[in-house]
Amino acid sequence: MSSNGQKIMEWSERLAQYSEPHWAEKNQLTCTYLTPAHLQTAREIKSLMNEAGFDEVSTDAVGNIVGVYRAASSSSSSGSSIADATATVKTLMTGSHYDTVRNGGKYDGRLGILIPIACVAELVRQQRRLSYDFEVVCFSEEEGQRFRATFLASGALTGDFDPSWLDQQDAEGVTMRSAMQAAGLPGDLTEIIKLKRDPEKYIGFVEAHIEQGPVLFEGGIALGVVTSINAGVRAICKVTGTAAHAGTTPMTMREDALLAAAEISLMAEKRALQDEGSVATVGQMQVPGGSINVIPGECLFSLDMRAPFDGQRDALVADILAQAQSIASRRGVKFECTETMRASAAPSNLKLQERWERAVKSVGQPVFKLNSGAGHDAMKLHTIMPQAMLFVRGGNRGISHNPMEIISQEDATLATQAFMALLDDIETHPFS
Repeated sequence: MSSNGQKIMEWSERLAQYSEPHWAEKNQLTCTYLTPAHLQTAREIKSLMNEAGFDEVSTDAVGNIVGVYRAASSSSSSGSSIADATATVKTLMTGSHYDTVRNGGKYDGRLGILIPIACVAELVRQQRRLSYDFEVVCFSEEEGQRFRATFLASGALTGDFDPSWLDQQDAEGVTMRSAMQAAGLPGDLTEIIKLKRDPEKYIGFVEAHIEQGPVLFEGGIALGVVTSINAGVRAICKVTGTAAHAGTTPMTMREDALLAAAEISLMAEKRALQDEGSVATVGQMQVPGGSINVIPGECLFSLDMRAPFDGQRDALVADILAQAQSIASRRGVKFECTETMRASAAPSNLKLQERWERAVKSVGQPVFKLNSGAGHDAMKLHTIMPQAMLFVRGGNRGISHNPMEIISQEDATLATQAFMALLDDIETHPFS
């Protein structure tokens, strides 16, 4: 299996060739939901799955690419649909997302697609079937970049797709429904609802992912077993003041929206520092129609707030929003906040986590446990079935959401070996 790491590195390059024009010109990777680059990436993933030897490869109503490698005893190994599989055969689901942030890295999400594809290729090479169906879901959207609908792809599988998302517009005024239909998807809520999975048919969900942080790198550790995924809230905020002449309005008589937003940002940082594990980030800020000689009358900015536990997150959010209102009142401006995403903490299923631990140990690596500060599709699947994750060390001190994001071929090989060991563990020690 030593060649699997090389395959994964090569496959990553194959997917990374598709980027949106503005970013491709700068040799940067951006692949957002249902853009031409996104659709090209989807076609490439389907080609990889077919080359690997999946029994079924399809695109669902939200653009997820779904590959199934059938069990030895499954009556549908000849090619019938997932719903027709023998009732006694359960399914292990895995996967991750193939969209990216703007100017992102090659491995965030996509590594969790390529590792299981490599595992299926290895099973085919060995002419071997498992006792359970193996379903790899390549989620079409996780990052919430084009539309404010984070986790829409995995949410469709859990029954959490928000019908209002279909009428939401992107920055160019294109609705999600129109984008879906232009991509050859139905854009119809009835079809999306059909994607919801029955948890009784599943063993659970496992996900491999680049760590996106420095812990494994600094510790010299290749693989980490995730114990829990942090809770989070995302929001879009608006401060409304009064646009006025920058030269004639005294400093004491201004209602500056941007300065209020800046103070709120610094306050959020200070509040998050009060807790162990809490983080608060303003990742976007803009002054619509701003001019060099005009006091900003409006400022839009994002707020991303996370913590290890739901209660800690809720206290963080409540404090930041209350203090934001106080700052706005003192400065004579108006503060508004619209929540766009709320996700509960997702502790790993202990039985699946223990299987990851045995898998890591079986490939000669130490068992190192850590929680995830980043959100993942696993936290959506967590709401309907057991889940557990494996982290793979990132280079460059674990930097992610950045072109400097990297893994090594050796670590990709180890991660694939550990994933195969997990499949074997479930094979030889089925859940009771």
